[in-house]
Amino acid sequence: MYVLPLAFILDFIFGDPQFAHHPIRYMGKAIELLEPRFRKSGLSRVVSGALFAVFLIFSAWGCVFLLVAAAHAVHPMLKSALEIMLIYFCISARALEEAAMGVYRSLNRNDLPEAKERLALIVGRDVRGLSESGVARAALETVAENLSDGLVAPLFFAAIGGAPLAMAYKMVNTLDSMIGYKNERYEDFGKAAARMDDIANFIPARLSVPVIALAAHLLSARGWDALKTAAKEGAKHSSPNAGYPEAAFAGTLRVRLGGPNHYHGQLLPKPHIGEAFGEVRTEDIRKACDLMLLSSCLWLGALASAPLFWNI
Repeated sequence: MYVLPLAFILDFIFGDPQFAHHPIRYMGKAIELLEPRFRKSGLSRVVSGALFAVFLIFSAWGCVFLLVAAAHAVHPMLKSALEIMLIYFCISARALEEAAMGVYRSLNRNDLPEAKERLALIVGRDVRGLSESGVARAALETVAENLSDGLVAPLFFAAIGGAPLAMAYKMVNTLDSMIGYKNERYEDFGKAAARMDDIANFIPARLSVPVIALAAHLLSARGWDALKTAAKEGAKHSSPNAGYPEAAFAGTLRVRLGGPNHYHGQLLPKPHIGEAFGEVRTEDIRKACDLMLLSSCLWLGALASAPLFWNI
């Protein structure tokens, strides 16, 4: 019962470790190395991309499973220590908070160019034409979305299947972030990876809503607003999952999220979430970080009280 809490505590103390041997870096290198080989398979792009994604996901799970089994053969405590470290590598609440607050501090100093530089490190949209409110909105949306796929989802899969399943999820997530684009290069080849990410995040994204609502109730007595907005507008997002935590944040903070954005030079029309509310202000970034951190703690508490957690 101590593996997930200790991994969670490590993340809150140290954040995401930036070093060359981070497992997620190896995932990225594996994707870059193997993509050309699967593209030359002679199969259609959709099929070769699907095989590519399945191979890497099962490889991630299998490698970690064997590593954990070997550690257990040496000593059960070594297995636990290894799982703590590997799950720690899968979560990123502290790094998310630091990145968003970096944007917040730049905006507070009225340094919009610096805020855009910081924002560009954590979002995929074009940031050059964004106003101060646009930068704040993008930062807040990132906090909301990454609460789900950067903490809720990896801890959910870790609770079910330990470090192997958590790492398999991170491979799914990494594949989506690298090849899950709707452009000429990846429209077909990355289609399966994007769909797998949608499937993997379907349950965690929806489980995040009541957790956010409880945190909203504790912070500002707006839990019902979070639930109501998520139920009414969560499906308006172009992603089948990201809209639910974003709508819960929009209802809590009473801000308007979403709307058209530029990606790789193209304007993509997107509906607004929380359309009845006002523009995002700089201070809303700090409030969003508080909401994200409390939601993270509550999610860990929810897992700790669930039977599926008791074996890890």
